Amino acid sequence: MPEHTVDKSARRDPAGGGPFVDLGDGEYVSSRPSHRFPVYTRGNAGEVYPEVTTPLSYSLAFEAGEQAMRNAFIRTGLTRPGDFDEEDTAVTSGVFGGYAYLNLSFNRVIATRMPGGRAEDVDRAYMGAADPPPHDPHPDDRSLRASLRGLRYLWRTVRIHDLPELEGDVRRVEIFTESLVDPVTATDDELRDTLIGFSDFFAGLFETHLVISGQAGVAVAGLARHCEQKFGDPGLANQLLGGIGEVESAAPSTALWDLGRMVRDDPLLTAEFDAGVNGLLTRLDAAPGAEAFLTRFGDFLARYGSRGPNEWDTYFDTWETAPEMALALVDRMRTAEPDHEPALRSGELGGKRRELEARLGQRLRGPSRRLFHRLTTSSRVLSQGRERSKTTVIAAIHAVRLRALELDRRVTERSGGSPRDMWFVTVDELDDYLTNPLGFADLIAERRRVRDMLSALEPPFFFHGEIPPPREWVRRDRTTRLVAAGTELEGLPGCPGLARGRARVVTDPSDPGSLGPGDVLVAPITDPSWTPLFVPAEAVVVDVGAVMSHAVIVSRELGIPCVVSVTDATRTIPDGALIEVDGDKGTVRIIELP
Repeated sequence: MPEHTVDKSARRDPAGGGPFVDLGDGEYVSSRPSHRFPVYTRGNAGEVYPEVTTPLSYSLAFEAGEQAMRNAFIRTGLTRPGDFDEEDTAVTSGVFGGYAYLNLSFNRVIATRMPGGRAEDVDRAYMGAADPPPHDPHPDDRSLRASLRGLRYLWRTVRIHDLPELEGDVRRVEIFTESLVDPVTATDDELRDTLIGFSDFFAGLFETHLVISGQAGVAVAGLARHCEQKFGDPGLANQLLGGIGEVESAAPSTALWDLGRMVRDDPLLTAEFDAGVNGLLTRLDAAPGAEAFLTRFGDFLARYGSRGPNEWDTYFDTWETAPEMALALVDRMRTAEPDHEPALRSGELGGKRRELEARLGQRLRGPSRRLFHRLTTSSRVLSQGRERSKTTVIAAIHAVRLRALELDRRVTERSGGSPRDMWFVTVDELDDYLTNPLGFADLIAERRRVRDMLSALEPPFFFHGEIPPPREWVRRDRTTRLVAAGTELEGLPGCPGLARGRARVVTDPSDPGSLGPGDVLVAPITDPSWTPLFVPAEAVVVDVGAVMSHAVIVSRELGIPCVVSVTDATRTIPDGALIEVDGDKGTVRIIELP
């Protein structure tokens, strides 16, 4: 049992006290940074919350999320009682200028307390090839007692071979969603209570996800180190996690593949998709012969409709609330060649993985061999568990999203306001807003203005102490000098393999453009909504990312050459350029310009 816990009643807002801070051009939700742990990063956090959050999402999710992260860290045994002494600061994570950040300093300290751990282990896991601010040493960084407890944590992690607690969370979410009121027949008060009451339930699910994610990071890092020590190649760990199966963030790709084959094999469906995605669902509803596709698509939405860009934030649409996003993915999937079938690729990669594991295991003896097999097993099980626990959380969030959207629709209809105005008030303001929405019109307009301003800017990937004011951030639409033919860009290996293709720069997964056979997907960052775009591509290149990033996990599962942490790839690689992606070396070479 941990020797200390965080008292949930001790401070109302461990995410930072705020919630509003003057950013120099208006106020917006922001946490208060920690003095003890001053370095923050968008690494990893940017995959979960890529866009600017809203006041309602901040006040509902981030307090609960910070609490869950603190509890998850305590469960490792690697924290000290004084680690959380700062009042109302973002010790483990926070929101600054509307964007989510992970506290890199705190994670570095936890890493140094792990037996044999180093601060750079965290940098490699979360930032890839980025160059973060140096760590500020502190007398409390080291703790013998914490390290001894960490040794037990490490040993328990290495011995993991199944995760029965995940089944419990899956069942809890099923019970939770079944208990919710029907959004169509519910009263406004019932819908409001569902929204308000979700925080504690979310915190418990999120804590489980964080615990498993942390263990996955430890197991994979341990496997990489063991491969480096015994075989001289830490990159073997990536190959030992290829095609492991049951990676839930990759599962929608198989369903979308089947839908894409239906379209490809049916002239009527092909003609409708050729006419464009806009209005496609309406046209299919009226088209004779489209019934089978619509039934299968409805089944897809029932199972995977919770997924989509920014799926952790109830403000944003998912495949169920905006089906056109999913249809755009089907449209790209139908162009893929048969040898790109996800199950086929994953099966081939899984066979190679098993052969490699057997071959490497034969080179070891005694304790080294037993440790090798324990590390490969725990890394595989925990990597699968990380994605499954994420899916479980997302399912619960989506159930609340549907009810929040219904409440917002009703208020908008009565007041004449704009859709999703409700997300621009905090939870403390919500009751007053529901009573008198027009009284908040000016305040909401100002908060929307500031959010739009922030959305047009790219926040710093990391900062030390205080985040720079938004006026010093760069614009997302800035131009960057394009690279010349013959240039080789360096990144980090994501999934092994060598591939050539035309670069297709995609910045929004719901608008994949002309991405198709023979192309290489070049993306700024990826989350599960991007996964189906991996399937038709020959390879994937990502601006940011590290060993535990989504792009790496999914590319390993689908057997697609991948290079991450290629800084500014989406701004320097011209769309249409012929490029070569080397997933073994972690390089991208520009062969010819378009």
